[in-house]
Amino acid sequence: MKIPAGINVWSRLVDKTFPYLDQVVAPFDSIWFPDHVQYGGNDVGEGWSLMTYGLGRYPDKMCGHDVLCNSFRNPAHLAKMAATMQALSGGRVVIGIGAGWNEEEYRAYGWPFPKARVRIAQLAESIQIMRAMWSDAPANFEGQHYQVTNAWCEPRPDPMPPIMVGGSGEKYLLRVVAQHADWWNYIYIDRPTYIHKQEVLKEHCRAVGRDYATIKQVIHAGIYMAENEKALARMLEQPHVRPAGNGDIVGTPEQITERLLEAIDQGAERITLHFGDAPNPEGTWLFAAAVLPYLVKS
Repeated sequence: MKIPAGINVWSRLVDKTFPYLDQVVAPFDSIWFPDHVQYGGNDVGEGWSLMTYGLGRYPDKMCGHDVLCNSFRNPAHLAKMAATMQALSGGRVVIGIGAGWNEEEYRAYGWPFPKARVRIAQLAESIQIMRAMWSDAPANFEGQHYQVTNAWCEPRPDPMPPIMVGGSGEKYLLRVVAQHADWWNYIYIDRPTYIHKQEVLKEHCRAVGRDYATIKQVIHAGIYMAENEKALARMLEQPHVRPAGNGDIVGTPEQITERLLEAIDQGAERITLHFGDAPNPEGTWLFAAAVLPYLVKS
């Protein structure tokens, strides 16, 4: 079975985002956008604007975020935004969402920045509100952090967008995945770490009465790839190349394929990928030709 693969773009590409995607997106089934508003003084593209443009520009692609910051938008309004885009796009929206983490953005834009446990509790309530808005007419919700009263979301989305929760915090975040997520988005580091996180998620599923198998597992990886070791070393020295970090895979096509197949064998049902040399298309083209055809579940 072929594993669906989506392409993720860096928030700092901004006006280079779509010229890059125009060159590389064809073999990928989906596009995944960032959600940031600032990194110091760098150019940064706003996430929802990027996605709505992408849905219109690429009518055969599913689009979502990897991932939205819950704190940036009122959850009832986000539900309405998603319902509208689901109608306009013919059902190609996924709500990828997380609890948020970049304190700089919160402080700069005037959003409260509570402790992680509170942000995760807010995320859980937001998901419940979105589902209520999409299924009840009218919707009502009374939580600790959010409330809606007689809220209408018409037309309601058909189908409802899947909700993908991003993160791997073991005590609180994976509990939200177990309780509320359709999909789980996890930044892949290595197989032993992935196995450990899966076991934690299984424990949360048992605690809340959720069937672990009903959660679609999505791994995210950064890809730094060239045809051979010498070409790879040259690529990594280029000034435009995004610095590699934890969760990035650096190697030849054979090495990249081996690492991703490990994750697939361990349970990944979908992958999202960003490419360290973007907006140059060469690494993405090489991946599409030399790795993507081999990403299958045995």
